Amino acid sequence: MTSDETRAADPALVWGEDGLPRSGRFGDVYFSSDDGLAETRAVFLTGCGLPEAWAGRRRFVVGELGFGTGLNIAALLDLWSRHRPAGGRLNIFSIEAFPVSRDDAARALGRWPGLASVAERMLAQWPGRANGFHRLDLPELGATLDLAVMDVERALEQWTGRADAWFLDGFAPATNPQMWSQPVFDRIAAASAPGARVATFTVAGIVRRGLQAAGFAVEKQPGHGRKRERLEAGLSGDPAMATPSPTVAILGAGIAGASLARAFRRLGVEPVIIDADGAGAGASGNPAALVSPRLDAGLGPSAALHAQAFAHAVDLYATLPAAVIARGALQLEATARDAARFDTLAGADLFEDGTLVRLDEAGAGVRLGEDAPAGLDIRDAVVLDPAEALKAWTGPVLLASVDRIESRDGRQALIDAMGAVLCTVDVVCIAGGHASATFAPDLTLQPIRGQASWTLDPEPAAAVSKGGYVIPLRDGGVLFGATFDRNRTDTATAPDDHDRNRALLAETLPGLAGRIAGHELLGRASIRAATRDRLPLAGPVPETPGWFILSGLGSRGFSTAPLLAEHVAALATGAPSPLPADLAALVDPARFAARARRRASIWP
Repeated sequence: MTSDETRAADPALVWGEDGLPRSGRFGDVYFSSDDGLAETRAVFLTGCGLPEAWAGRRRFVVGELGFGTGLNIAALLDLWSRHRPAGGRLNIFSIEAFPVSRDDAARALGRWPGLASVAERMLAQWPGRANGFHRLDLPELGATLDLAVMDVERALEQWTGRADAWFLDGFAPATNPQMWSQPVFDRIAAASAPGARVATFTVAGIVRRGLQAAGFAVEKQPGHGRKRERLEAGLSGDPAMATPSPTVAILGAGIAGASLARAFRRLGVEPVIIDADGAGAGASGNPAALVSPRLDAGLGPSAALHAQAFAHAVDLYATLPAAVIARGALQLEATARDAARFDTLAGADLFEDGTLVRLDEAGAGVRLGEDAPAGLDIRDAVVLDPAEALKAWTGPVLLASVDRIESRDGRQALIDAMGAVLCTVDVVCIAGGHASATFAPDLTLQPIRGQASWTLDPEPAAAVSKGGYVIPLRDGGVLFGATFDRNRTDTATAPDDHDRNRALLAETLPGLAGRIAGHELLGRASIRAATRDRLPLAGPVPETPGWFILSGLGSRGFSTAPLLAEHVAALATGAPSPLPADLAALVDPARFAARARRRASIWP
């Protein structure tokens, strides 16, 4: 990313003598000087028929162009908090190419003390300026906000939801014509549910004609304050009738299953979790885990997927302080190409400023207490206590072994080896690591055995990676490794593998390896699951209605599972996904069959 692109994310916000925030980039105010909140309520909330439009709805979806200071969304959440239908869920999708800082948003929203409760919740999770989708989870309000930090056309193209109401609140058409173009209006219509309402402050001809051309019926309405008129628009059709929430079973109680359980509960669904050995019995059961992103200097969709998943995981683990052992990790240069790779990553707009910082040899040496090569300081990385995270998210686990799943009248019966039906549900989510292939054999999963080693003797250690990894344990021990053996499924701890891990540690941190040379080692072997393209499986099982899968997470499960679980839960319940469309395609379980069909059409 060039320095010009870095500056492009800056809204150039300035504060006027009247105390109003103004965009220096567009030469326009963020809200009315008369009373911005009153205008928001009149133009957008009333203009979209709220709260009456969501009465009796199980889910209501609002889209917005122009997040700005967050005033419209704060007003919406305030209204929702007072008129939320029983069991209702509010999903919000907003777009902002030039996000303001948290401090500026706090100053702007502070003008209205009546919004303080919802504003504080928003500000506590205020998104940064990394390119991509940012998810703010507001469980106390039964609401979720996905903010797309990117160009408006691309954001609308990438969003897979359907809005019941739209707030069009970009800067005026005269100063920001890109947001008020016909392609944008067409995409708004394509991303709208039947009967969707649109509200905006402007009655400019380009807006009226654009909405009409996109299929909306447009009406002028009396404006607010000094503005004589505003616009309301609507699509034909009746809103979809509310449907009951599905019943759900999750097979597996590792980080994939735990993340799914959390995601479904956020959507108002209490799942049944089934695992023969209990929570964390498989690859999620080590005494510590490193949460860090896969470093892909190509900066393509795969890199974006891992960056978004990592950022979301870090945010969620921050709500589980008992699970966090340490913060920050250092990735050391291991090859001659790493210096250029790390330079690229440190400047990439996929990460927030300061998330990835270059560290020279001297800085790395100070950090690690011994000579070390230069590296990349991953400041948001987390060393996690898996047991604490699983305990917080999993809930009760049914200790049972599922032998087969049978579809019966559109529902899924989970049956044990004796033929007993354990439960019958609408949706089953397969999250059993490499064992997931038992139920979805066409989705090739490769088992990879990994043995980790650790000593319980107190030994100061920072989290560091270079081929292998080293992370601190909660009580002062050090965990390191791990071995990587494809197509092995044995889990007995092997002394030879402890030796391999010691050798790997000696390559990474020879000083630390020497200090623990005489320490007794404990260890654990487990089986990771990987796919042919090294990307997870997250979505519907092809040609098997009611079946979903979250597997193939490799060694990044604690980084990727939380976000991908929300994607799977959204698909299973009809909620908007947090993933942009191109990233969802990367993890679609049907991708391998689609590639095979394309190859067959080229080479019959």
